Amino acid sequence: MSRIAKYPVPVPQGVEATISAGQIVVKGPLGSLTQALNDNVVIAQENGQLTFAVANDSREANAMSGTMRALVANMVTGVSTGFQRKLNLVGVGFRAQIQGDALKLQLGYSHDILHSMPEGIKVECPTQTEIIIKGANKQVVGQVAAEIRAYREPEPYKGKGVRYADERVIIKETKKK
Repeated sequence: MSRIAKYPVPVPQGVEATISAGQIVVKGPLGSLTQALNDNVVIAQENGQLTFAVANDSREANAMSGTMRALVANMVTGVSTGFQRKLNLVGVGFRAQIQGDALKLQLGYSHDILHSMPEGIKVECPTQTEIIIKGANKQVVGQVAAEIRAYREPEPYKGKGVRYADERVIIKETKKK
């Protein structure tokens, strides 16, 4: 069995996990998330913990047990505390501001970029050059951050662009004569 699947997922106070036919639903103060179950993994709920076991001795079942455990652990964390991703805008005149449920970006193009947020995602701009994306679903938060970063990725000569707060951009030396 996968080593990660051996550890049970604790369900904190205020979070409710329901295992029904073919899916698991996790509800908490920040929302509700649903995940389809795999036939190779058996999930049991006992003593406020979710345990994962393989249904058969195949290699796929072993791999899926660890994957399902990680997905469910992220669901529990998401509905209880949530996930967030920070982005920084580096460049002269690069700005971000919130317009309703969309994010307006000025990234040095001749036009402004309006990026609408999917359902369940909140965005904050503490300053004009910082963006904080929050949500319960880890995959959607990361996807939205990647889409915003893709509008202008950091370039290697001056470092201008949209970058993650923890990202280090290695600056190249310019060409010499």
